[in-house]
Amino acid sequence: MLTGDTNDEDVSLFDAEEDSGRKTKQTGVRHPVASFFHLFFRVVAILVYLLCELISSSFIACMVTIILLLSCDFWTVKNITGRLMVGLRWWNQVDDDGRSHWVFESRKGSGKQQVSNSDSRIFWLGLIICPIIWVLFAFSTLFSFRIKWMPVVIMAVVLQGANLYGYVRCRVGGKTNLKNMATNYFGRQFLKQTLSKEEES
Repeated sequence: MLTGDTNDEDVSLFDAEEDSGRKTKQTGVRHPVASFFHLFFRVVAILVYLLCELISSSFIACMVTIILLLSCDFWTVKNITGRLMVGLRWWNQVDDDGRSHWVFESRKGSGKQQVSNSDSRIFWLGLIICPIIWVLFAFSTLFSFRIKWMPVVIMAVVLQGANLYGYVRCRVGGKTNLKNMATNYFGRQFLKQTLSKEEES
């Protein structure tokens, strides 16, 4: 079934929703419940981490709560909100030979027109900002010698980083090498700056 790292089939989460044909504004939030839960688990995990000493004196209770919230967030973003809000999905599958395959899909054709700009903005901002916050927490945990929190912070960075990586690969195309993209981008920026300096002089 898997022939490579990409799969070009249309994404369909619920057939009834795809066939409903209701026209809505592109600028409004089309999926308020999905948008809420896209941000809910990750924001609450951050709040529990910041306020855990005020909420409970038990480190274990706070740690388990944060890990459960992060797990719910990972599952929700990977399986539901990505499909509904931006028409993307990804997964990793291990074949019979033990080789790991990343599969990236995006909604094609008329489905792309159903993606709302507001949904897309909420999705990408939540997907990018929260892992950055957890990376900052990792550095603060390290420098403040709160080493007991390091496994929780690393778990958050790994789970949210995996979703970020998967969706960025979906967005730019599964076969596209992200390193090559970055190199080409910085190369173009350097060339533009060089040419503009030559024109000035």
